[in-house]
Amino acid sequence: MVTDATLFALAEAVGRQLLAARRRLVTAESCTAGWIAKALTDVAGSSSWFDCGYVTYSNDAKTRDLGVPTAVLARHGAVSEAAVRAMAEGALQRAGADIAVATSGIAGPDGGVPGKPVGTVWFAHAARRGGAIDTVARQRHFQGDREAVRRASVRFALELILEACARAAP
Repeated sequence: MVTDATLFALAEAVGRQLLAARRRLVTAESCTAGWIAKALTDVAGSSSWFDCGYVTYSNDAKTRDLGVPTAVLARHGAVSEAAVRAMAEGALQRAGADIAVATSGIAGPDGGVPGKPVGTVWFAHAARRGGAIDTVARQRHFQGDREAVRRASVRFALELILEACARAAP
């Protein structure tokens, strides 16, 4: 079980890394519905390193707010590597931040399909490196009820932000 204390400790670590590197973060969330942003802003002083968060639960919001191409959603679906890469890169470009994290998944209890069962979550982090954007995507399958899947997703996303900070270091 991922506890609130675990999420808070990870969020504090993220804040220290971003503050030390003088970088700002943006989130693009679907299945976590703003929980990553909430965990991060629970940390006092987060306004120094957290820029903003996008909650793009619907496909229309992903396209409208983050610029995810409709062709990506039609071909791969919202719960896909292509979608979370586009979400992270879109958030990074729109916010002008330095690092982005994105999530899209099937938290349940329904919504699973063959090849994408309940608990399937895609993640991406994107970071500015020189004049380019470096994007990494990962898929995970979490067990448990809706809350357990979402809580595990928030934890994994915070861990990915720490990885992105390390990758983005000059």
